[in-house]
Amino acid sequence: MQPIPISALIEGLKAIPDADFVTDNVYEFLARNPVSVDSLERYFFWSQDFYTRNLIYKDERFEMLAICWEKGQISPVHNHWDQKCWMMVPVGRLRGLNFAVEEIDEAQKRCRLRETETFELKDCLAAKVDLEEPIHQVLNLAEFNERAVSIHIYSKPYDRCLAYCRESDTFREVLLNYSSIDGQLCEGVSAVR
Repeated sequence: MQPIPISALIEGLKAIPDADFVTDNVYEFLARNPVSVDSLERYFFWSQDFYTRNLIYKDERFEMLAICWEKGQISPVHNHWDQKCWMMVPVGRLRGLNFAVEEIDEAQKRCRLRETETFELKDCLAAKVDLEEPIHQVLNLAEFNERAVSIHIYSKPYDRCLAYCRESDTFREVLLNYSSIDGQLCEGVSAVR
């Protein structure tokens, strides 16, 4: 399959009717349309301190981010606030871990998780987060020995999630921020191209 520019990917997603903007349809669209790395480079910002969240596009229905991972960076175990999520990795490779809830006490903010599935993401292959089992973690393992970039599409956009600590079996709400918007670093963010 011939890679397409990120602008064509966005226009293709926008053209999907609301009734058809569902997990499997968007997944199949992404699987048929790998994105050209050259068209993404303006969204690449790197930090040694944290993976960066770089907003490419946002409307009321979905947002698209380029997340840039230095060697060895990992996300917290988290959910997507009941939103749909799809991703692809056009640069490098990442490992994903899915989790199921074994026990939860929402009043005490305690939760015991169990790993259910491990998968690798690379070569622009599409992936989706299962709404039945939405808790996961993304890792750019040190053994991969390279930077990685993942493209994430969330429907609907959201600004917070739950992050889970497996050592203490607790969870907390976390506010999400962008590192850059449309190729421009956000105020106070230190990152490099």
